[in-house]
Amino acid sequence: MQDILRNRSNQRILERWDRLALPDAWLVAGCLFQTVWNLRAGAAPDAQINDYDLFYFDGNDLSAENQQAVQRHADAVLGDIGVQVEAVNQARVHLWYPQVFGHPYPRLASARDGLDRFLVLGTCVGVRPAGSGWEVYAPYGLDLLYDGLLTPNPLVDHGALFARKAASYQARWPWLRIARGATQPGDPAANATA
Repeated sequence: MQDILRNRSNQRILERWDRLALPDAWLVAGCLFQTVWNLRAGAAPDAQINDYDLFYFDGNDLSAENQQAVQRHADAVLGDIGVQVEAVNQARVHLWYPQVFGHPYPRLASARDGLDRFLVLGTCVGVRPAGSGWEVYAPYGLDLLYDGLLTPNPLVDHGALFARKAASYQARWPWLRIARGATQPGDPAANATA
């Protein structure tokens, strides 16, 4: 937890968590694991982080309009931080994922279900304030994240998507390793090894 708080933007988002008032919400994805990788690489904690993702779950309103309203609220609460924040309702991912990524996606029951399904196992991590401390959700543990081993998620068997994502990560953080056998023949990262 201390590593991700070294990224001042993560810290400021979490400090304003109660003002966001999002149901079943987590700070997730690149802003967490890329902070860890930046620190290991000796870079600034926030280097190369394009956006800060908020997953939440609102099964009562799956409309795009509702998600846009939530995004406007998040922008109002966090806009002065100076980073791009994206709020995504995990209850509606199944509605748009097939059109964007070309693969079916199951209907989820919680924001954690969305965290479980990131393409790379070590990146499946979320955090949120809990009482006087923090709740960290890392369904596959944190070892892969800290070891820099990019391993495909068996829940999301999209080899070509994984290969592109892993190659992109490895290009930015060359010390990362792609798990042996994790790519398909012809994929851009097919020659990478652990």
